[in-house]
Amino acid sequence: MAIKHNQQIPHNHFRKDWQRRVRVHFDQPGRKLRRRNARLSKAAAVAPRPVDKLRPVVRCPTIKYNRRVRAGRGFTLTELKEAGIPRLLAPTIGISVDHRRQNLSTESLSANVARLKEYRARLILFPRKIGQPKKGDATKEEAASAKKTVSSLKQSLPIVHTDATIKEISKSDMPEPIEGGAYRKLRDARSEARNRGKREKRAKEKADEDAAAKK
Repeated sequence: MAIKHNQQIPHNHFRKDWQRRVRVHFDQPGRKLRRRNARLSKAAAVAPRPVDKLRPVVRCPTIKYNRRVRAGRGFTLTELKEAGIPRLLAPTIGISVDHRRQNLSTESLSANVARLKEYRARLILFPRKIGQPKKGDATKEEAASAKKTVSSLKQSLPIVHTDATIKEISKSDMPEPIEGGAYRKLRDARSEARNRGKREKRAKEKADEDAAAKK
């Protein structure tokens, strides 16, 4: 029911004492330091393995953001096959796999395959059991000299964002305008394709009539 005159406001909840319940974030510098120390401690605990798995380079969705690239969920099975990495071996050597993602362009496929090959070429596998190396595992000398290299392997393969700024071009680089306009050109082409049979039939009938009239 609407209020018409100078009456009491119903259900007035104005005394909330919000200053006693407001939350501030003055602890952000301390939190930043704690997060950094946690990352360093985790990296030291899992060394010489990388902290995170290797991710593919993918395009952001929608027309608004598809100029940018970011890290994807995982590599496709096609990319792993092109790079020569078995799909069951990939998660065990620090490569993320996404069996649902599909490759819609050869550019993304070639870029991620090259990323996988570079990672595999610089990867050094330590034997599971000491003194029992398998095929492809590193020797003791390689393992001793490669601890720093393997721990920083993912950081050496960054995802470079593309330049999303709009650049002006000169008038000489612009394409030549279509005579009569592009819209008119498309409509005429559509009409020509749709009515080609009718027009050919009409022209043939007219030619037959002219031939009969000459006789």
